[in-house]
Amino acid sequence: MTSKQRAYLRGLANSLEPIVHVGKGGMAATIVKQADDALTARELIKGKVLETAPETAREAAEALAEATNSAVVQVIGRTFVLYRPAPEEPKIVLPRAR
Repeated sequence: MTSKQRAYLRGLANSLEPIVHVGKGGMAATIVKQADDALTARELIKGKVLETAPETAREAAEALAEATNSAVVQVIGRTFVLYRPAPEEPKIVLPRAR
């Protein structure tokens, strides 16, 4: 993913509300399932890591990205954004890579 594509996705994610919350239970299977379902439906999701979580936002985002076969777009503070294009008919069209 190019920096231009990443910047485009960051702009789209700016208005999103976090739908995945990682709490003191850490990276449970239910959180991975929830993120996977949300990525299938929306392609771009925002998540939040609570203060009680055992891992940092970067660790949680990378673990979720690996488990859901997605890409980490950004991590700011305790918030992260993940992106996974739909296999058929993607809703989000990225700027072309040069």
